[in-house]
Amino acid sequence: MNYEVSILRRAQRQLAAFDRTIRSRIQPVLISLSENPRPPGSRKLSGRDGWRIRIGDYRVIYEINDEALTITVLDIGHRKDIYR
Repeated sequence: MNYEVSILRRAQRQLAAFDRTIRSRIQPVLISLSENPRPPGSRKLSGRDGWRIRIGDYRVIYEINDEALTITVLDIGHRKDIYR
């Protein structure tokens, strides 16, 4: 049962702003979310609807819709900036 992963335009711009080495670490994680939307290390965010996954010092914030089998990537950023 695979989920469809969609990335908001804002998150696409955030990803494009990173250098190639960081993008090459983040992109495989985004692809793997389609097979397992709640991988080890992911956490439910408190105070808002969504999940986060750590990739080194970077975070991916996303929402899961289990009924429609979709994942929407909301934000991608450095840990010091992502929760603002």
